[in-house]
Amino acid sequence: MGVNSSSRSDAAGLLTADEDVNFDHFQILRAIGKGSFGKVCIVQKRDSGILYAMKYVSRSACEMRGALGGVIKEVELLSSLEHPFLVNLWFSFQDEEDLFMVCDLLTGGDLRYHLQNRVEFSEQSVALLVCELGSALEYLQTQRVVHRDIKPDNILLDDAGHAHLTDFNIATRLQKDGLACSMSGTKPYMAPEVFLCALDEVAGYSYPVDWWSLGVVAYEMRGNNRPFVVHSNTPLAEIKNILNTPVHYPRYWSSNFIDLLQKLLCTYPGARISTQQELHQTPLLRHIDFQQVLEKKIKPMFKPPEDHLNCDPCLELEEMIVETRPLHKKKKRLAKQRSAQRDSDHETPLVKEFIVYNRYKELKRKAMEQKENDWQRELELAMANSIVNSLAPIQEKPSTSIAIQPPDGATATSVAAAAVGAACARSATYKESDNIEFIDRTPSPQAQNQPEGTPSSSSFGQGTPSRFCGVADKATSTSLK
Repeated sequence: MGVNSSSRSDAAGLLTADEDVNFDHFQILRAIGKGSFGKVCIVQKRDSGILYAMKYVSRSACEMRGALGGVIKEVELLSSLEHPFLVNLWFSFQDEEDLFMVCDLLTGGDLRYHLQNRVEFSEQSVALLVCELGSALEYLQTQRVVHRDIKPDNILLDDAGHAHLTDFNIATRLQKDGLACSMSGTKPYMAPEVFLCALDEVAGYSYPVDWWSLGVVAYEMRGNNRPFVVHSNTPLAEIKNILNTPVHYPRYWSSNFIDLLQKLLCTYPGARISTQQELHQTPLLRHIDFQQVLEKKIKPMFKPPEDHLNCDPCLELEEMIVETRPLHKKKKRLAKQRSAQRDSDHETPLVKEFIVYNRYKELKRKAMEQKENDWQRELELAMANSIVNSLAPIQEKPSTSIAIQPPDGATATSVAAAAVGAACARSATYKESDNIEFIDRTPSPQAQNQPEGTPSSSSFGQGTPSRFCGVADKATSTSLK
């Protein structure tokens, strides 16, 4: 995923970083991007040396434009998401001036930059990008998230050319089986149902709006122009008519590629491609292994240049010269402000709703939870095996038969009597062994009443418990008979 990766293996060596991160933990290197009220720069974490992209927005600008809630919601969403084709959040924090989001650094630049530089993308390049972003959209759908602003400006390439989706500022998480109803997005890339919702012709819209936007991006990548002539100031009623006009496809485009675009740019959301499975069923993408796509084993045909940063070089000069509050002077500026506040006993309050996030902490917590779950499963399995073993039937040893050889001249009656006597003797022996743990060594009352020197009536000898006397006497009497 560019310079940084969200994989567990890359983060394993840094799971001990439990401290809350702030601006002082990073070294500012250079500016690489700019938005309506936010900027992006390359930073290096001082303790690990890892490079990140730091997006920061002005608190005062957000409050004046009513956009503070969008930034808070973006951090909340990103802290719950992780996917190979998203620009993943690693840290978030704030100070008195700005709100910060530290994310993966992707050095390949955004797709808009390459389109403006007249890069020609082949059908194979476009198809792979559709598969990669389709995988991201499938994941977002499992998280009930609609991005609502898919466009070349929000698609970043890593150094190998793989696509990643960024900027969740106007994204929303739907309720189960719910719909979105606000008119959000960038007009040339917005789906027809979004405009119909604004015109009160439909109740709302759902995940297919992102797949429409992906179709517009795919068309623009291949032809370097959009399929519909829609601008930010085009009236809604006119947009409705424009989106219902047939799309022109150049003759040199393959039929399979046109088929893919037609299924993405279907005006009826119910018939539009909206899942990865439907994407895989198209003739153009039927042969692609989506598991290899997810693992980034398919090499993109376009690889961004490595001899320069793929961004506008004027951004760095603007940050150094034009910016009234440059980032590299923040430390001194805040030190003066805090000193003045201590003297006046007035402190600038922080935004309570803004989440302070550390992905390394989260990974460590999940690793500990996984270990605890593994230990619990091992304990339950061991207890289950112990119960099974204790309930196993006891195998009795086969009794050994005693062969009685009759003496010469013995009658059948005497032989039978001897056999009965032997059986009784064995019965008495087994009875004694079975009841060995219940032996009572207390002398019987009869034994206590006998005078000294009088032999016991038991054939087992003096001191034998009385409970065995009956068995022995019975065996003796049987043998005598």
